[in-house]
Amino acid sequence: MKLTYSDAGVDIREGNRAVELMKESVRSTYTSGVIGDIGLFSGGFSLKEFTSMEEPVLLASTDGVGTKVLIGQEMNIHNTLGIDLVAMCVNDLICQGAKPLFFLDYIATGKLKGEKIGKIVDGIAEGCRQGNLALIGGETAEMPGLYQEDEYDLAGFSVGIADKKNLITGEDIEPGDIILGLASTGLHSNGYSLARKLFLEELGYSLDLFIPELGESIGEALLRPTKIYVKEIQSLMEKFTIKGISNITGGGFYENIPRILKKGLGAKIKENSWDKGALFNFIIKTDKIEKKELYRSFNMGIGIILVISPKDEIEVLKELESLHWKGYSIGKVILGEGVSFT
Repeated sequence: MKLTYSDAGVDIREGNRAVELMKESVRSTYTSGVIGDIGLFSGGFSLKEFTSMEEPVLLASTDGVGTKVLIGQEMNIHNTLGIDLVAMCVNDLICQGAKPLFFLDYIATGKLKGEKIGKIVDGIAEGCRQGNLALIGGETAEMPGLYQEDEYDLAGFSVGIADKKNLITGEDIEPGDIILGLASTGLHSNGYSLARKLFLEELGYSLDLFIPELGESIGEALLRPTKIYVKEIQSLMEKFTIKGISNITGGGFYENIPRILKKGLGAKIKENSWDKGALFNFIIKTDKIEKKELYRSFNMGIGIILVISPKDEIEVLKELESLHWKGYSIGKVILGEGVSFT
């Protein structure tokens, strides 16, 4: 008997079935710029809408979800991870004031199962709808031998556009400027190796353990999808001058805030000026992680920070409230280097 691809562990028919299952979700993200349809060899997007820009600049971002996928795999919940994947990319794009245009995904797995892939793509499509960008392509790779049968990993790639004169670079930030924090929905998609070490090993919890202080199980709290801030940031940019935006991801406060500050400038953060949320308050209560490590590994309840002029502080906070998202005045820009807490 001669060998087939199925004998090697790759099921082409199941891959085709997965594509059929995801078509409706993918098309639900299409915007006016999309050219072509799912199934072509590449995705197309027209830039005709942006020809009025003085100097249009494309910005790109790529990322994954990290070890958060292990939580989803163990709990057999896969759709929220797709939202995380989009968020990790587009929340970076908006830090420079870009309007996200389109997204592509890459899913690698040991054994392709149409329904599971469909749920992941459903989540990716939901993330794209939240961020108002189109899912125009992707790849699903079945890799027996590299991944175990139920294992998978995700990667995403997004492209946005901005007029060069409107790019947010941090160049205008000066001492005395206000640092605003936009509330996170939890861990987002960073710090999961430490969180798993804390909950599953150090504390010996199971993911299905219900925690009264959280109002849900550990696994449910850890799988809360990352907040996508595109609509809030775009609304603020239309009305106010945003001098700097930082996505509080890997590296936490200590590494991400300095990325938008010029040499000679630092940030002083008021540690108790915002509600950190049930999950982070619970982590603090365990007293298992040093304070500096908390703010270096986690977002501690702040997903995005904005730097604005003091004269705009009250109005920006009011605008955030009207957008039904919580913002806090958490600190100031100072002369110096790095990030300090008071």
